[in-house]
Amino acid sequence: MTELLSAAAQRGHAEDLIRRASALIFDVDGTLAETEELHRQAFNEAFLQTGLGWWWDRTVYQKLLRVTGGKDRIRAFDATRPDPALLSDSEVAELHRIKTARYAELIAKGSCCLRPGVAELLSAARRRGQRLAIATTTSAGNIDALLSSALGAAWRAYFDVIVAGDEVPHKKPAPDVYVEALARLGLSADECLAIEDSANGLISASRAGIAVVITRSIYFRDDDFVGALLVVDDLSGLAVTFV
Repeated sequence: MTELLSAAAQRGHAEDLIRRASALIFDVDGTLAETEELHRQAFNEAFLQTGLGWWWDRTVYQKLLRVTGGKDRIRAFDATRPDPALLSDSEVAELHRIKTARYAELIAKGSCCLRPGVAELLSAARRRGQRLAIATTTSAGNIDALLSSALGAAWRAYFDVIVAGDEVPHKKPAPDVYVEALARLGLSADECLAIEDSANGLISASRAGIAVVITRSIYFRDDDFVGALLVVDDLSGLAVTFV
């Protein structure tokens, strides 16, 4: 009974903070949509197209997801191979460009939709007058591909601030992307709430001083989320917080 009350109290505290937040700051991959399988498919198709002969199965990809950023993920995998000849920066960039283009094609086919509760939460926050932001390690092109498909061509109108991974010196779990988002919003950390799906995201937002709600995703659901304000399977039901 004590544990039930504690869980109820925790959720109540989280919902109170959601109501009072001046801005909600969202991660993208795994948080807004379960995109990682499409990313993995796009990587593998890029490897095939360029004749590399690489193949990332789910086990390999899950390990590589601990490295944030697509180019850095390619470099990390390249460094594990017995071949001493590493890809050059220009080769990594071209490989990532091909992968990003293929990912956009997959998204455009309607292969991915927003996770449960996301659209309702975005709409409810806008009705309440709360500001919305994105803080992610993914590229601007990937953000546009996903949200153009999910929210329409005018998706940018939803968000006051969008900070992509290539706009800051260090990717998550460094706090840079959240620090930049706060600066652009002109808000303090205690006025905002972050919504993430991974331990790296939790660490990143926490290092910036921002409270975090975790929505478990396929690849990160077993991460250590100690320190999160609230951990849920998805965002369904949180929109009622705004009533």
